[in-house]
Amino acid sequence: MNSRFKFVVVTSSTCLVIVLLLGAMRGRSASPEDAYRHLAVYTEVLSRIKSDYVEEPDMKNVTLGAINGMLESIDPYASYLNAEQYKQWQKEKDEHRAGVGLVISKKFGYVGVIDSVPGSPAAKAGLTTGDILETINGVATRDMPLAYAELLLTGEPGTSIELSVLRVRKPEPQKISLTRTNIQYPPVAAKLTPDQIGILTVESLEPGEVKEVASQTEALEKQGAKRFVLDLRDCSTGSPEQGVHLANLFVDKGLITYTLGQKSPRQNVDAVPSAAVTHLPLVVITNRGTADGAEIAAAALLDGKRAEVVGERTYGDAAIHKAITMDDGSAVILSIAKYYSPSGKAIQDTGVTPSVPVQQADASTPDVEEEAAAPPETPEQTQTKPGEDLLMKKAIEVLTQGKTAAATGEKPSPRPGSAPATSPAPKIMTPLNIPKPQQPETQPKP
Repeated sequence: MNSRFKFVVVTSSTCLVIVLLLGAMRGRSASPEDAYRHLAVYTEVLSRIKSDYVEEPDMKNVTLGAINGMLESIDPYASYLNAEQYKQWQKEKDEHRAGVGLVISKKFGYVGVIDSVPGSPAAKAGLTTGDILETINGVATRDMPLAYAELLLTGEPGTSIELSVLRVRKPEPQKISLTRTNIQYPPVAAKLTPDQIGILTVESLEPGEVKEVASQTEALEKQGAKRFVLDLRDCSTGSPEQGVHLANLFVDKGLITYTLGQKSPRQNVDAVPSAAVTHLPLVVITNRGTADGAEIAAAALLDGKRAEVVGERTYGDAAIHKAITMDDGSAVILSIAKYYSPSGKAIQDTGVTPSVPVQQADASTPDVEEEAAAPPETPEQTQTKPGEDLLMKKAIEVLTQGKTAAATGEKPSPRPGSAPATSPAPKIMTPLNIPKPQQPETQPKP
């Protein structure tokens, strides 16, 4: 082997050692003998690529692909940045730059969409959870560091960015042009229904949002709210700390979450009694776009038996990240500790599975050909009316009837001292000929 190839082997092997050591973060332990055995296999594969591949390979690209592949296999939010990229990342990471409103992670080696901020250019273009960015401004995202992709998506207000997007319903990549803008996160929305149900819609956990939730909750309770629905669908921005504060509004004691990592001892985060603002019955709604801090709140309220969670399994993104600098000026950005639910589940690994699973209707617009080919639906086949919010409907049923009664369609038994059965019932929508909800599709892990 020439000196260049030897250098590549040594560098790649070193990176593999790092990844093997990080395996302990997932509860996997490797003996020194196992580590050396894996290194030997990896070195032999590199040697075979060099000697037997159909053409002379670009070993720089081979090594970069190996590094990114190893990182993605253990952490979809990890990034390897070369020295130049790392300098740029350090310079711009804290700057307030315009963007398109995408929240991203790695998926199948490419950049995948966790969600788009409601009202943002990405949301208006229909980009949603599960979409894959094939290219950003003509640059392939295959093996692109996640942190570098985030830099490419931001820029000066008014500048445009070209994306090539892969979607499940569209076999061919779609070209989309977006204009960067200063992202305005949606405010907390609150309303009181005629049945005295306070509905809180939280689509962001940026600083200040939790205080607004607290204020709106107290205001609704003064207006006569007897129950609450906390809608966390597509809430994917904001820090884990904000998720802790959100959960604390509804609980006054007990464990909310804890963090744990290979070199980070367990740190419990308990509820602060004075921070709670209500003890009224509560139901939380989630979907596949619920991520990060919102997941921490949903997990705490579910595991603490404070609320039922209705909807889809959440995305799975709650960890503490750290940039680790290498000798040559490059850096690896890794999750050094994960957030866990009170019951001990790593949120980044499992997401939050609702206690009442309901599949959200696909909001994407079907093709004209598909609509023409589809047979007309009869009233018995139609499960929801146009524009009907199935998840909200189910949440209200669970809140007013109880989890068991809502699942079976039975009327709840009157409680001792309650009004007679002939009393007017709350004006809520009850399911008619709706089959038992199926388990939502598991969000593929990047």
